[in-house]
Amino acid sequence: MCKKLTLLPVLLFCFLAHSQLEKDKALHFLGGNLYGLAGAGIAKQISKGNRFWTFAGAVGGSALIGLGKEAIDSGKGGSGWDNEDLLATVLGGLTVGVTIDLFTNHERQKKRFAAKQKLNAQYYQLPKDLSQKKGLPTLTQLASPNLIRYY
Repeated sequence: MCKKLTLLPVLLFCFLAHSQLEKDKALHFLGGNLYGLAGAGIAKQISKGNRFWTFAGAVGGSALIGLGKEAIDSGKGGSGWDNEDLLATVLGGLTVGVTIDLFTNHERQKKRFAAKQKLNAQYYQLPKDLSQKKGLPTLTQLASPNLIRYY
């Protein structure tokens, strides 16, 4: 509920500020949103859900596309380099990064990670009767602990 109440003034501010923006800046902001979303998705998969890298992917994706667009515009026949366009594009990615972080359930991810760690710890433990036996186990015994036979 608290997240929704803090989001409401931000949305109202954006609605009021929309009339003062050029159409080109709004398109750059939208492009930054889209490429920031793609960058966040890629970074989230690579980093296995790390919050920092997801946010960095959103901002980095939008900055990369913004720099590319402005580099093309600064060439022959282009409209020239515009820092405000670049800022609008990066702000689009920043907005996506904050939104993803606000609406991601981090508690569920922590529980899932803890359960996975517990399963890994149980999987790699030697059975009690095997560890009490003198000598080292064979590779067959380590590979398939359910098929262990003692002679």
